[in-house]
Amino acid sequence: MSEKAPSTIELKRLIENLVRAGTIMAVDEPGYKCRVKSGGLETNWLRWFARRAGNVRHWSPPVVGEQCMVFSPGGDMASGFVLVGLFSDSMPPNGDSGDVERTTYPDGAVIEYDHSASALKATLPDGGTADITVPASITVHCKTADVTASESAKVHSQEITLDAPMNIVTGQLVVQGLLTYTAGMAGSGSGPGGRTAQIDGDMEFINGHGITTDGGDIVAGDISVLGHGHIEEDAGGRTSGGAVP
Repeated sequence: MSEKAPSTIELKRLIENLVRAGTIMAVDEPGYKCRVKSGGLETNWLRWFARRAGNVRHWSPPVVGEQCMVFSPGGDMASGFVLVGLFSDSMPPNGDSGDVERTTYPDGAVIEYDHSASALKATLPDGGTADITVPASITVHCKTADVTASESAKVHSQEITLDAPMNIVTGQLVVQGLLTYTAGMAGSGSGPGGRTAQIDGDMEFINGHGITTDGGDIVAGDISVLGHGHIEEDAGGRTSGGAVP
């Protein structure tokens, strides 16, 4: 017995339901399904299209009120799929340039790339944070770099190398561990108490063989700590105390 052919009214209904415009009326994120209102019709739970859904997957569920299209194979809306991504008056475009790709998030965060200027920009709202985890290594190449932390900045590592011909510290520098230098030390200006340098503690001057009389020296003016002499008392008992070169 042959199957009865659909009536003209039924065919018209199936054709109308092949592609229908509507708006999202409900979203089930865990079930990755949504319901759509199209005219006087309300669909059952349908799956929406994602940008990718294979080994590479993209998750960005629709929201209530978002404009969409329902594609129904054979006109059966019960087995339809929802395509989102249509701007509307309630959810207008977030850009007006053909050179800019921009993603705007509900909290105000914006990530954009302007290919005419080759400029990448990411802006987070107040209180926003960013966390990047790279188990092996990360490399950044640029001409100039400027990092501003309004309160504090920390770098944690077993070893840090500053490889630059000149390193400038504009504020106070506090070294809590041993300070070692291999290319000498020079300085000027006024420090605590108006002195160029002030050391609280003992000092030793050594050469490569330990503390010796021919090791490091301190020279103040033309007076050497290791090589200076003293005027001896003369026959009349008079002295002219103090060190002499």
